[in-house]
Amino acid sequence: MKQNGVERMRKKTNYNRVLTILKGTLIFLIILALWEFVTVKGVWTSYILPSPSKVWKAFLKMSIDGSLIVNIYTSMRRVVIGFTISSVLAIPMGIFFGLSKRVYEYFKPLLDFLRNTPPLALIPMLILWFGIGEKSKIIVIILASFFPVFANTLKGIRDCDPKLIEVGRIFELSKIEIIFKIIIPSAILDIATGLKLALGYSFRAIIGAELIAASSGLGYLISDGKEMSRTDVVIVGIIVIGVLGIITDQLFTIVVKRFTKGKAGDSYD
Repeated sequence: MKQNGVERMRKKTNYNRVLTILKGTLIFLIILALWEFVTVKGVWTSYILPSPSKVWKAFLKMSIDGSLIVNIYTSMRRVVIGFTISSVLAIPMGIFFGLSKRVYEYFKPLLDFLRNTPPLALIPMLILWFGIGEKSKIIVIILASFFPVFANTLKGIRDCDPKLIEVGRIFELSKIEIIFKIIIPSAILDIATGLKLALGYSFRAIIGAELIAASSGLGYLISDGKEMSRTDVVIVGIIVIGVLGIITDQLFTIVVKRFTKGKAGDSYD
C-alpha cells in the first residue's frame, strides 16, 4: 500500500511539473504568434521589428559561423569568474558581520553607500583605472553580485533561532561548533537565495558593461547589431541572454536542492 501511495505521489508531482512547464510555454507561444501576426500585417517595418523567420535565419547563420558561440563563451566566462569571486568574498563577510554586530555598525554606512551605487555608474572610472580589458568587466560583475549574497547571508546568520543556539549550549558545544553546526546550516537557504539573485545580477551587469566597452560578448553582439542596423541580430542577442538566464537559474536551483537534500523546497523557486 505504501509503495502504491508513493508511486501516486510521484506521478502527481511529475504531472504538476509538466503542467507548470506547459503553462509557462503557452505565454511564449502566444507572444510568438502575436509577433508573427504583427510582422505579416506590416504594422511595423522589418527594420523596427524583423519577422521571427528572419531572426531565426540570423541565429542559424551566427551559430554556423561560430560567432554566437564565441560571444556566449566570453560572456559566460566573465559571469562565472565575477560571480565566483563575489561569492567567495560575500559569504565569509556576511557570516563575520552577522556574528559581530558591533563591528558591522562601523562598516554599515560604507556598505550602504556602495550598495546603493549602481555598478554601471562606475564603468567610466573602472575603464580609467583598469582599461577596457577583462578586469573592469569582472569588477562590475563583482560589485553587482556581491550585495545580494552579502545581505542574504547577513540576514540568515542574524535570523538563526536563539532556541537552537541555547540547545547547543546545553549540549556544551563550543562557540565554533555552534557557528558551524547550528548558525551557518540554519542560514543555508538564505545564502542560496542570495546566490540565485546574484547570478541574475551578474548577467545584467556584464551585458551593461559589454554594451559600453567590449570587443566580444553578448552585450557587444547587441551593440554591434545596433550600429550595423541589424535588429534581427539585436533580438537574437536578447533571446540568447534570456534563454541562458533561464538555463543557469534552473541548473543552479537543482544543485541547491540536491545540496540541501530537498530542504530548500518550493520556497527556493
